[in-house]
Amino acid sequence: MNGGEALVETLVAHGVEHAFTVPGESFLTVLEALRQRQNRVRLVLTRHESGGTFAADAYAKLARKPAAVFVSRGPGATNASIGVHTAMQDSTPLLLFVGHVRVRSKGREAFQEADHHRLFGSLAKAVIEPASAKDIAECTARAWRQATAGRPGPVVVVLPRDLTEADAGEGPLPRPVPRPAAGPSAEAVSAAAQAVAAAKRPLVLVGECVSYEGAQAALVAFAEASGAPVIAAYRRQDAFPNLHPAYAGHLEINRVGWQKRLLDEADLLVAVGSRLDAITSEEYTLPRAHQRLIMLHPEAEVVSRFQAEPGLVSDLAPALGALTAATGRPPAERLAWRDRLHQAYLDLSTPGSVPVHGEVDLARVTAETMRQVGEEAVLLTDGGSFARWIHRYYRFRRPYTQAGPAVGAMGYAVPGAVGAILARPDVPVIAFSGDGSFLMTGQELSTAVEQRLPIRVVVCDNQVHGSILQGQRTAYGEAGIYATRITGPDFAALARAYGCAGFTVERTDDYPAALAQALAHPGPALLHLKTDDRDIVPFGAGIDDKV
Repeated sequence: MNGGEALVETLVAHGVEHAFTVPGESFLTVLEALRQRQNRVRLVLTRHESGGTFAADAYAKLARKPAAVFVSRGPGATNASIGVHTAMQDSTPLLLFVGHVRVRSKGREAFQEADHHRLFGSLAKAVIEPASAKDIAECTARAWRQATAGRPGPVVVVLPRDLTEADAGEGPLPRPVPRPAAGPSAEAVSAAAQAVAAAKRPLVLVGECVSYEGAQAALVAFAEASGAPVIAAYRRQDAFPNLHPAYAGHLEINRVGWQKRLLDEADLLVAVGSRLDAITSEEYTLPRAHQRLIMLHPEAEVVSRFQAEPGLVSDLAPALGALTAATGRPPAERLAWRDRLHQAYLDLSTPGSVPVHGEVDLARVTAETMRQVGEEAVLLTDGGSFARWIHRYYRFRRPYTQAGPAVGAMGYAVPGAVGAILARPDVPVIAFSGDGSFLMTGQELSTAVEQRLPIRVVVCDNQVHGSILQGQRTAYGEAGIYATRITGPDFAALARAYGCAGFTVERTDDYPAALAQALAHPGPALLHLKTDDRDIVPFGAGIDDKV
């Protein structure tokens, strides 16, 4: 067995079923081993390395386990790095294998050589390199364990070519071991339960690890027992059912008046599975000075960043279960506050309150999408200001129905949809992309055609980089708009050139029929929405400043 075969057999043993690649000559033995094991691992050829890592990130968000990505050294690795960065900041397990130069060529600036330890050292959870062919299997198993343990994340394995070609021996391969489990201390649970009981207005903030650990039911039970409202971290809306009476909305980049007051009125913040990223925490102004913070998170390093009192370093389901059992009946005034907030969320997410300048109203487009696709459908939103319309008006009712980059990486949605539909092949997968984002990675439509993956892509085309242009417009007036306008193609015609169905939507009333046709089409389809660059976001002065 050579090193490439040992690697693939180890992946198979650990339940890795999907892989993505842009092939390279430095890992030919791996490709051959994957060819021989294609009954166990589906290998998808993407058009760019970023497409591979974006697809793997979306896949893992929904499948709750890592896919593997194989790229070549130097240029291939740097192309893949955007997806590694996304997976790290989004807490997503991902395995990236980088085919490298031969051992004797290292350190001489060989062809396409890069120091991948330094390159990925600040982007990934770990960077591993085997010392011999016999180490490859163990390094692969270690990468899987590290990617999935605690707070999940990406792990990079550097593979010198001659090691993958050498004899790896015939010894037993490493067996998969269960993810290490951790429970909360009784003292921390007691202190947290006392803080919840003493709070007048506790607020629960839920993040990415809730979905990865499958702790949604435990979270709902705690919300019902405590009577506390629940608010979702940035792009984590499917972590809690949006129509549950405890749901108080989403911590979007833009926040309306009642959301700002909610964050000020809360006297206790219970952060569950969130690393309290910069957008969610408003540049780390949460918790407020008057708020006590309780933090439930599987990673001690994340908890240590904040002054949590207490911090429960634990898997989330057992921590939530223990806290629920220790929680008494909520006071009536807390429930009344919660119910007012949920009604405010329902009002906020109902189309009609935000006037639009153009012929396409993304609020009504979002509502129509929700009506047609059903509650099990998966939605992806790319980086870009257009996504705030979908975040506001789409009500996520089921777990594992949202897969967008919390890091805000542009170009995510189309390749992400490829990964998403591999994870959830029996439900519709809808990718919303801006024109700028699509022009970065839209060629992955070709991948969807080749793989016969019926993804649906909605391109919101306003021919600008919206949030940047709006910043220029606000700061400098119309004359200050510079380097933010885009000349784009006919996206529907481009989709047809790739072999997809293509539809053009110039008015809101045209969208229902076009979406129905796209959903009925047996292969991938694209809807080209022509939007107005004045309709950047559904927020602004005087909008939704009630409750």
